Amino acid sequence: MRQSPEDPPDAEIETQPSDRPGVKAPSPDAGPLDLAALRDLVTGRGDAPVLRGALPLGVHDIDSRLAQGGLALGQLHEIAPAQAGDEPAALGFALALVARHLARVRGEALLVAGQGHPLPYGHGLAGLGLDPGRLLLFEVASDGDAYRALEESLRAQGLAAVAGLVDAALPLTQSRRLHLAAGRTDLLLLVLRPPEAESPNVAATRWRIAAGKALRDRFGCIERPCWQVTLDRSRNGRTGHWLLEWDHAAHRFGLAGALAGHAAEAGARVQRSG
Repeated sequence: MRQSPEDPPDAEIETQPSDRPGVKAPSPDAGPLDLAALRDLVTGRGDAPVLRGALPLGVHDIDSRLAQGGLALGQLHEIAPAQAGDEPAALGFALALVARHLARVRGEALLVAGQGHPLPYGHGLAGLGLDPGRLLLFEVASDGDAYRALEESLRAQGLAAVAGLVDAALPLTQSRRLHLAAGRTDLLLLVLRPPEAESPNVAATRWRIAAGKALRDRFGCIERPCWQVTLDRSRNGRTGHWLLEWDHAAHRFGLAGALAGHAAEAGARVQRSG
């Protein structure tokens, strides 16, 4: 996240290596046994999602620009940092989407990440309103292993949401495979890529995320995470730009302009994007 030397970071999430306590840490090996174990794990989940259709973000100006009135379930959605340094903000936004979805359905979520990616842990997840006990972490050695794990999880249909962190652009062929596998489910599917790794793919929506200046309490602590959110692609919908904050207790997004003192800035950006 970009910031001046004197400003503490806003809208980042707390991350740590997967060997720290507070989460279900996966094996660092990404061989066939790991994928087989993952398949058995998600196939045996008793709590299945009960909601079909779309995940509304709860902000009318955003939901009205999405063809189904929210993020379509059973379709691929791509999220990327606006530029280098915004990776924690992008991950925080993605996890907020997962938290909002899990607040509305039964089941668990899976986060697949290549080695070297920062992984969230219990305290950071709780700060986003996401129960650490409902998030499975699975670390893999390469993007190829990440895509295989994602496909296995989609085919098993035992989860409410699946998200993957990859190191390179999402290939067109691989995006089609994920999109096809997701189409047989009613889960939320997110793929997070690096900022510079843009390529054509079949994602229903494409988002760029940067950290925003969050509202702080009198002690200087962040009250709510804040993001600059750009919708670059919306199939059968419209694009736009917003300054959003996240209420972790209510699992709700809101326009942050009036609360964080950025009304003029947010309005100007929405006008330019509209």
